[in-house]
Amino acid sequence: MRRAGKYRHRIALQIQEPVRDPLGGDELEWVGWQADVPAEVVPLSGREFVAASAEHGQVTARMEIPYLPGVLNTMRAVFDGQHYAIRAVLPDPTARGHITLMVDAGLSDG
Repeated sequence: MRRAGKYRHRIALQIQEPVRDPLGGDELEWVGWQADVPAEVVPLSGREFVAASAEHGQVTARMEIPYLPGVLNTMRAVFDGQHYAIRAVLPDPTARGHITLMVDAGLSDG
């Protein structure tokens, strides 16, 4: 049973798709995959940051979302106008109740 208000934030998930440029080449562009995904966004404390960074690379926050099939670490999340590279997608160890995204607010434009 979930606590009321746990998923009080909203994020968008984006994927990269090839787009033909005018000169005939292909470029990658971020496009929407899922909009308005309920989430709990938590910046990592100092201790969590050190532990998560050692395991997953530079990680600055975690985002918990209800279970959503198809979420990959090649996507990015957008929260409050900030882009976050998804470094790891961690499934709920007990059931398909939620997914935890370990994210980095660093470079994620491609």
